Amino acid sequence: MCGIVGYIGPKNAYEVVLKGLQRLEYRGYDSAGIALYNNDELKICKTKGKVSELLSKCESEKITNGHIGIGHTRWATHGEPNDVNSHPHVSNSGDLVIIHNGIIENYESLKKELTNRGYTFESDTDTEVLINLIEDVKNKENVKLGKAVQVALNQVVGAYAISVFDRNKPNEIVVARLGSPLAIGVGEDEYFIASDASPFIEFTNKSIYLEDGEMAVVRLGRKVKVREIKNDKLVKPYVQELQLSLDQIEKAGYDHFMLKEIYEQPEAIKDTYRGRMLPEKGLIRMSGIDDNIEKFLNAKRIIVIACGTSWHAGLVSEYLFEDFARIPVEVEYASEFRYRNPIINEDDVVIAISQSGETADTMAAIKIAKEKGAFVFGVCNVVGSSISRETHAGAYTHAGPEIGVASTKAFTTQITILTLIALKLGKQKGEISNSQFHAYLNELNTIPEKIERTLETNEEVIKVAEAYKNAKNCLYLGRGHNFPVALEGALKLKEISYIHAEGYPAAEMKHGPIALIDEMMPVVVIATKKGHYEKVVSNIQEIKSRKGKIIAVVTEGDTSVKQMADHILEVPDTIEEFTPLLTTIPLQLLSYHIAVMLDKNVDQPRNLAKSVTVE
Repeated sequence: MCGIVGYIGPKNAYEVVLKGLQRLEYRGYDSAGIALYNNDELKICKTKGKVSELLSKCESEKITNGHIGIGHTRWATHGEPNDVNSHPHVSNSGDLVIIHNGIIENYESLKKELTNRGYTFESDTDTEVLINLIEDVKNKENVKLGKAVQVALNQVVGAYAISVFDRNKPNEIVVARLGSPLAIGVGEDEYFIASDASPFIEFTNKSIYLEDGEMAVVRLGRKVKVREIKNDKLVKPYVQELQLSLDQIEKAGYDHFMLKEIYEQPEAIKDTYRGRMLPEKGLIRMSGIDDNIEKFLNAKRIIVIACGTSWHAGLVSEYLFEDFARIPVEVEYASEFRYRNPIINEDDVVIAISQSGETADTMAAIKIAKEKGAFVFGVCNVVGSSISRETHAGAYTHAGPEIGVASTKAFTTQITILTLIALKLGKQKGEISNSQFHAYLNELNTIPEKIERTLETNEEVIKVAEAYKNAKNCLYLGRGHNFPVALEGALKLKEISYIHAEGYPAAEMKHGPIALIDEMMPVVVIATKKGHYEKVVSNIQEIKSRKGKIIAVVTEGDTSVKQMADHILEVPDTIEEFTPLLTTIPLQLLSYHIAVMLDKNVDQPRNLAKSVTVE
């Protein structure tokens, strides 16, 4: 969630970098900083707060000139937001300076090793550890900066986008990425570096986007040299010519952030399990779980607390934990949990889920759980958020910034994290055999590609949206693992189109909602060929006999439901436990297209906020 900007060339780097930071401030605004090199002197200015405060400080300290510069806007991860923890960070010698987006998960062990070698640390950040690791490699192996960065990155675990500068080589910047975006703008005798192209689109329309696991040396007077971090293999950089305006760049050419974020889900899920799930080795490595494994293995019960879409992800996890790990699970609305007298024991594990990490009700519920002695584990998308600080341990999703208020990729990445945890616990407890575990990991690894295939149904979804855009009500039905998806689908329609919609377990239709069904009532039924397929087919027949309009989400190649439904939306086949990651996709698209057709504000629906920080 941090913003990275860099410049090397004839322009005043200060002006270029500061303007770029302002455009990236949506990525983080708890602190900001800049490093400038000019006339053999390296100057650094950084401060807690927004870019405007950095601007004031730089001007008051007369740090406003340089031909090379790197700047950063921060979402705090390791260490509270303050001047010391702000980026850039400098190595012990004062020669190397770095800005960093991401998390170095093994920074504590690296820090211990470096401390034993005489290194000292001023901040609480993992980034300061990384820059000193790079310096240590550079000195011990007597190599250039680029090689030192490569060797160091092969020792770290985590996700990152970094930009590193050596004051003794003031004509180059070394950059690298794994799990966090990084773009290089190619100008006339100048280069730009940024988290996305928005900071440099006014200067150049040529950009190189680093792929995961790549690094580059950006040097004045030479072409950009790109290598694979793992094996040092040279990669021919692809210089892309950007044809988009600044506004379009921020939305990557999509009409709305929500649509962009729907289409980002394959990569977001990959980023979330990358480095954690190793199918070829049959391993799941998550430091927050590994360091507290006994708490989970000895848990008599897991209590999930969340609100809204995160609560729906929690409902999916109830099936996952009980199926894979055979641990009883209760899923609670945080807003209700905090106002009753919940029974919580010291051998309970409480999992708090929040996209923003700032949800007020969830924060209050966490405090109650901690007071009663439970172990509290957080799952959120925003590094350095309140929930990440208040919980005993946790795991970040790597969805990237989710700007659309109606959550999409945050939901699927939350499910991904919870799936990894459930699988890991099931394996540790002996509930899942080695062969089953390998099969699950291999199948989970195919989900991003299967989501891409599901997104290809977009044109069919548009037809369905056109047919039902004027509906006043809508029912969503699902069974088992897909009951929470029915709830989430109904929520999405309510949030952005303002059409009343309700989600139900399919079997509950006969206990009330069936009274609403007539020829004017569209009913979305999730009917994949897994789990309780025959039961769902029976529910569809009951709807059909009452003239309800059926929109069915089915497994590719389904023929039985196709004969009964008015419309079908196909998803690829997968195991039952992973179907929510696929079946939610057409429901997100359906809500989006209906809202667009009704001329609603898709990204900022009325009365809703992205982060609910008040009751």
